[in-house]
Amino acid sequence: MKNKLFVTSMSTLIGLYGVLIIFLIPVAYFTNLRMDYFMLGAIGFLVLQFLLAPFFTDLIMRYLYKADFNINMPDYLVQFINQVCTEHNMKYPKIGYINDGAPNAFTYGRTKNDARIVLTKGIFDLLTPDEVKSVVAHEMGHAIHYDMLFMTVAQIIPLLLRWVYEITINSSDNNDKDSGSLAIVGLIAFILHIISEYVILWFSRTREYYADEFSVQKTKNPFAMSNALVKVGYGLVTSNEDTGKKKIDISSVSALGIFDKKTSKTLVVTSYNDGKLETDKIKKAARWELWNPWATWYELHSTHPRISKRLKAISKMAPQYNQSPYIVFDEVKPESYSDDFAIELFIKFFPYLIIFVIGLFVYSLINNGNTSFVEVIGIGLILLGVSSLIKLRRAYKNDNYKETKVSDLLGEVKVSQVTSVPCTLTGTFIGRGTPGYIFSEDFVLKDETGIVFIDYKQPLSIMNIFFGIFKAKNYINKNVTITGWYKRSPVPYVELNYMVVDGIKKKCYTYGFIKVMTALLFVAGLVVTLYGLIMY
Repeated sequence: MKNKLFVTSMSTLIGLYGVLIIFLIPVAYFTNLRMDYFMLGAIGFLVLQFLLAPFFTDLIMRYLYKADFNINMPDYLVQFINQVCTEHNMKYPKIGYINDGAPNAFTYGRTKNDARIVLTKGIFDLLTPDEVKSVVAHEMGHAIHYDMLFMTVAQIIPLLLRWVYEITINSSDNNDKDSGSLAIVGLIAFILHIISEYVILWFSRTREYYADEFSVQKTKNPFAMSNALVKVGYGLVTSNEDTGKKKIDISSVSALGIFDKKTSKTLVVTSYNDGKLETDKIKKAARWELWNPWATWYELHSTHPRISKRLKAISKMAPQYNQSPYIVFDEVKPESYSDDFAIELFIKFFPYLIIFVIGLFVYSLINNGNTSFVEVIGIGLILLGVSSLIKLRRAYKNDNYKETKVSDLLGEVKVSQVTSVPCTLTGTFIGRGTPGYIFSEDFVLKDETGIVFIDYKQPLSIMNIFFGIFKAKNYINKNVTITGWYKRSPVPYVELNYMVVDGIKKKCYTYGFIKVMTALLFVAGLVVTLYGLIMY
């Protein structure tokens, strides 16, 4: 594995830097741009970030997440970490602990010898000792593979290309003989910047597979790693009637560790009472990932692979450790789902298309000295109102808020950020959406079948911040009935419409705000269009 990872890493970096050099040499030759300054600036910026980031992250962990770096870990975990450190000539990492019921694990630092691993209370509440060791081994794998260093080196490429794009585009605005060539250089730099970003995302996903593989090799237990992924990846609850023990069971996928930090919501699942997760429930929860094209879309923009793909990769290692594959995803997809995806993709980007087309029309009219562009702007505003109304009706379906369970929502395939499923859930708020974060305004709701993230969202950010600091803690461990819209992006969550706690109704006004703004777009469009027709 180590040789494969090294070859993959070096091949990717050599390829990225090779493309960069091939691009920069003719740029430097045919233009007056000093590429050495760009290169030194990019390297200096990222080196400084690499050196200082752990220090600032320590401060953030201590003061915003209340992390304790002086707490004793369980003996079984200390022994396991010591064993891995000895095998890989690694210093014992600094272990941080966040006293929050939401399971969360991540690592940061410069090298394997100054790595920090942060674990929440929920990791120990939700997972068995073997599964805890699997998660910690995954994080140690990132440190031992020098993933933080490799990703920093790779990030120089898109950063430098972005700078070249911005400098050349700004320089091309000058009416000199080189403006045309500079514009072309800027366009090429922008395209290469986008491509390099996707290559780096693929590079990151590849390193996640190797971290999973490292975990399995150290624990010799692919089942434990798979079970840990399922617990923090799919919202399932099982019970074992022979076991009276009940754990505090909530999880939240961290932005920094096991799952993608760019996902807009944290994914939450429940624990179980030492029972075995049912295969049918896992397959049902995985359908969206396996069948909905949005899952592929989000994965392309993600630093982490889909859970189902990671489970498949781990299952291939099971025979080496005398275990059967954890799960076989053998369900037959009942339909294509591509038609729904195409419609939703169009709805998602329709407003941008309108802005682009109207912008071209206005630009063309102004260049030709035509003053009738006011009507075009008015028509554009009306079309934006139409597109907003279409998105509103699809993302906020305002009928049939049927009472349901978390496990039933997780089995929904035709759902995305564009298309919602109206729902009503009854359960308990057992934690904040972001574990330990003092500003987190979101919640985690648990019913008897599972746990799901509840997105508390008001129209103004200051309202969310105020609620998170002063009000959210008062709702923890309260029984609640919530009404909202179930979505995926790619993690499942319910955007809150209103909730009833202790007989008191608390409403979010984002839906109403969007309706008002949509109406204002129509009115503004009509006014501007009429003004243009009358005056011009």
